Amino acid sequence: MRTGHPMGQRRITAQTAQNGLGQLAYNPLQPSPARMYDYYLGGKDNGPADREAAKEAIKRVPNLPLIAKENRVFLQRAVRYLHAVGIRQIVDIGAGLPTLTNTHEVAQQRARETRVVYVDNDPLVLAHGHALLATNDRTTIVQADLRNPDGIIEHPELKKLIDWDEPVGVLAVAVLHFVRDDEAPYGAVAKLRAAMAPGSYLVLSHAELNQHTQHAAEVYNEASAPAVPRTREEIERFFSGFQLVRPGLIPVSRWRRPGSQALTVPFLGGVGRKQEDERHG
Repeated sequence: MRTGHPMGQRRITAQTAQNGLGQLAYNPLQPSPARMYDYYLGGKDNGPADREAAKEAIKRVPNLPLIAKENRVFLQRAVRYLHAVGIRQIVDIGAGLPTLTNTHEVAQQRARETRVVYVDNDPLVLAHGHALLATNDRTTIVQADLRNPDGIIEHPELKKLIDWDEPVGVLAVAVLHFVRDDEAPYGAVAKLRAAMAPGSYLVLSHAELNQHTQHAAEVYNEASAPAVPRTREEIERFFSGFQLVRPGLIPVSRWRRPGSQALTVPFLGGVGRKQEDERHG
């Protein structure tokens, strides 16, 4: 699971695309970052508006499909790392549409008892997720939004599987660059960190700001969540209160990847461990 171009129509912002509960309502005329990402990965769960926006973004950054695939492989390597350090519960925020080798599949292939909760605010993602996970009692998907971290932490369905008093892996992979500065992205991560037990891990990837990613980000102005690439320093700030594990914050294509032939992409990723001596809660 994972997680527009001007359409010649009235602009529909993230706010006007929400229903009365503050959750996104399905709008096929508005590009969705989740469905555009699905297109980059070669998926079929996208509509004309998503494909038009994605194609325009690819014109501006031709290697966007490669970046999406490298980010996906980064997520899989990070989940394997979480297993290796003993993490057996995972919260995947901004999970996106199901694709090949999803988070729960990677985790539960190595430790069947691992519990995984996907979090997303896209109704199409929720529908696909519920269908995929109907027979898996160790995995679920809940509707919540990173902009409201309390709604994630206290979600009753999430708490059936996740014990915040035990170490947990929180994934924020390719999601924080869809949270604008005025929507308090650093505060959201800080609230999640406060809820996480010492010994927990944050897995994060984020578009790095350069002239090409900024140009591509303009395409998302009409999407349900505008894109906000950030500088390396701004991305590293999300790891405040965490100790970055080796090799630190680097392009996702190179994170713990054997060999030295990996291409460098403008997408940074890292994994941080919450320190034992930091107050929990």
